[in-house]
Amino acid sequence: MDNALAFGAASSQAGRVDALFVMIAVIGGFFFFLTQGMLIYFAVKYRRRLPDRDNETPAITGNHLLEFLWILIPSLVVVVIFYYGWRVYTDQRIPVAGATEVHVNARQWMYEIKYQDGRTAINEIRVPAGKPVKFILSAADVLHGFYLPDFRVKMDMIPGRVTTLWVQPDRPGSYQIFCTVYCGTGHSNMLARLIVMPPREYAEWVEHGGREGGEAGGKEPLHERGERVVKGAGCLNCHAVDGKEKIGPNFRGLYGSKVPLEGGKSVTADEEYLRESIMDPGAKIVKGYPNVMPTFKATLPREDTDAVVEYLKTLK
Repeated sequence: MDNALAFGAASSQAGRVDALFVMIAVIGGFFFFLTQGMLIYFAVKYRRRLPDRDNETPAITGNHLLEFLWILIPSLVVVVIFYYGWRVYTDQRIPVAGATEVHVNARQWMYEIKYQDGRTAINEIRVPAGKPVKFILSAADVLHGFYLPDFRVKMDMIPGRVTTLWVQPDRPGSYQIFCTVYCGTGHSNMLARLIVMPPREYAEWVEHGGREGGEAGGKEPLHERGERVVKGAGCLNCHAVDGKEKIGPNFRGLYGSKVPLEGGKSVTADEEYLRESIMDPGAKIVKGYPNVMPTFKATLPREDTDAVVEYLKTLK
């Protein structure tokens, strides 16, 4: 494997960051053992002994050459570290020409993805290997983070501002995206994936409209597909299936139940209600819950919405 891809790095960029940290660690280790070794040597050599004029420590008032060297050498080392770190940092901050742009908007507690050609997704970004990708980052509510540990890059996502980040994915695979800023009770579950695909597979995926062509041979049961969509779209960050209830209504036993609404009315949670709650969650606000759920109208195709409804029907 290429030395640039050591330590689990997914790109040559990440390899340069690793090399910088290794360089600092080696330099720091060298001077640590040098200074501590000299300290131990002199402590032993000039230790206190029985009164004997021959063993008295010599009186050294100063040495201009040594003073010059221990100022010059550390200064040069610091300048070298600064220069190399600055080059690595600027290379990561300035995207190369022709980078594919992907818009990523963070909200509690998911990542909404939008590609240049209008394709959308939730918590999953697909890009081709070997081509630079520029992420245009924003946040809809509070401060979030966009962290790709395998690429050694991280950027804050700030409400009211746009930040950018770019990577050169060299190795196909699936890589974890973390939110690095505490953004509420669902922060630890705010996870997404960056899927780096071979160029030919990526082109086929785009040709199929941004969906897996022939996924599961078209034989995947609808409720299983719905479960996969619910997990992938980050729904379980706000809705519980089992255990302690979260900030949204519990999915377990929801279908067919009477749902109390704000204003004193109630509604039966049938297929139409569930579908409307996904597409337009502000249309009917459940009593006792905040109106914070985003709409999935532009991010979930109709087939996935139907699959989610079928999955919810199985949670009795």
